Amino acid sequence: MNHGLTFAALLMLATSPVLAAGPDDTYRLGPDSQRQEGVPQGKIVGPKTLKSEVFPETTRNYWVYVPAQYDKSKPACLMIFQDGHAFVGENGPYRIPFVFDNLIYRREMPVTIGVFINPGHTAEQEEASDNNWGDGTTNRAVEYNALDDKYAKLIVDELLPELKKDYNIADDPDCRAIAGASSGAICAFTVAWHRPDQFRKVISTIGSFTNIRGGHAYPDMIREAEAKPIRVFLQDGVNDNRGVRRGGEYDPKWDWHAQNIKMVDALTDKGYDVNFVWGIGTHSNAQGGAIMPDMLRWLWRDYPRPDDPHDDSNRTLLVPAASPNE
Repeated sequence: MNHGLTFAALLMLATSPVLAAGPDDTYRLGPDSQRQEGVPQGKIVGPKTLKSEVFPETTRNYWVYVPAQYDKSKPACLMIFQDGHAFVGENGPYRIPFVFDNLIYRREMPVTIGVFINPGHTAEQEEASDNNWGDGTTNRAVEYNALDDKYAKLIVDELLPELKKDYNIADDPDCRAIAGASSGAICAFTVAWHRPDQFRKVISTIGSFTNIRGGHAYPDMIREAEAKPIRVFLQDGVNDNRGVRRGGEYDPKWDWHAQNIKMVDALTDKGYDVNFVWGIGTHSNAQGGAIMPDMLRWLWRDYPRPDDPHDDSNRTLLVPAASPNE
């Protein structure tokens, strides 16, 4: 089912003057991406360190967001963000903890544990950061762009057991989502592609479904394979990297936007539950950050919740229990 939003709807996000410095400047974070007075605030735990046997001699930092409404007696949903540093920061392009706070409070998404994990690095390499996401200086290119199941094994066999030591996480794959930007986006899709028994919801912003490590093949792979129970939201900009190589030669396998269009077409043709937004931006997180609250609402739109006209318990703002626990 294809839920493409109109370009007119995108223009409503543009709040800067017409004569802006560039297309990315037309996108602004809205109130759902900011701390709001009176909204219960979750807490951030970390950074913690995860060692890996799947990628030997590497470690990576990760942070855990715990909603104020989390009750350890009830399984919580889970959402994992690649390039975690870019999604967890209060001053970053996505500010997911604020978004989760606001949406969970209004019951627009379920109570969800958020995990923000960086790409791995060796002892000789530095941890990825907002200033350097790690291309060429960490294990990011290997972990994120490959189409095999190695990174999925890291998530499922190494990260999840660590998380379950401390948190009551739902086993239902429909209660689990995974997301990322650029190479982190194709990485997130690859995890769900290999392990739909574990993750069935994906958000991709400026996804690198290109020939970095064969990712341009995904549209054909999707068409050739039996459809999988995955829900996907893709965002990209028409001014993303357009495949013009050195010397001016055009290579469609390196055209980010064309490849994102092919992804949507393939997913639609196979009957996937897919939504997409094409903006005016470049290979930037500006639009993805601006529309992230709406992407999350769509992704979690049908999470199980009673709707009884005689019971308003699910029609009130969600506040922590009188004696909150972890």
